[in-house]
Amino acid sequence: MEIKVLTDILEANDAIAEQNRKKFDESNVVVFNLIGSPGAGKTSIIEVAIRKLKKKYRIGVIEGDIETSRDAERIAKLGVETLQINTQGGCHLDANMIASALTGFPYQSLDLLFIENVGNLVCPADYALGEDAKIVVISVPEGHDKPAKYPVIFRNASLMLLNKMDLVPYCDFDVEAMKQDALNVNPDLDVIGISCTTGEGAEEWAAWLTERIKRRKSRG
Repeated sequence: MEIKVLTDILEANDAIAEQNRKKFDESNVVVFNLIGSPGAGKTSIIEVAIRKLKKKYRIGVIEGDIETSRDAERIAKLGVETLQINTQGGCHLDANMIASALTGFPYQSLDLLFIENVGNLVCPADYALGEDAKIVVISVPEGHDKPAKYPVIFRNASLMLLNKMDLVPYCDFDVEAMKQDALNVNPDLDVIGISCTTGEGAEEWAAWLTERIKRRKSRG
């Protein structure tokens, strides 16, 4: 019974996600769903992207959190369109939340939209929002065993951002083991090491996004 209920929920979510996807396609905006644990650095990674790309592209951010608008307030200071969704205890965003948010959000004018999901590696992994791709954010202090322990998000993601690379010398963290485990789960996964403190990987992150924006524009 529980499996049947979950299947029904995901199917209903997918139907709404497809409607969101059509809206994004019609507006020619590329959309990324960032998923990671609390404290992994999702907001900081979005800030890096905005600083690198906002002079060239129109960027917006939808922030998902259980409570508060603190991350949205950080992003808004960078001068981009920002919207906060509070789930009031829910452990992930779903497609209906995004559909409701879009009614008051000027996504049609954007080139790039980030959706920062609620801090969680498990619950958001199966829920499509209408995005072009999921991006999983893992930070060095979390340990290198996450792809083996939480494979679904790595299987569903297009990019893994390995954040806080500046902390590798101070943590028991095996970078190559982490990458290999992730690629064992998903051989097509792109991997970028990044540090929002030192700037390591920032150019590669911006280039990855730029390439996908260009692909979207080329499709018209």
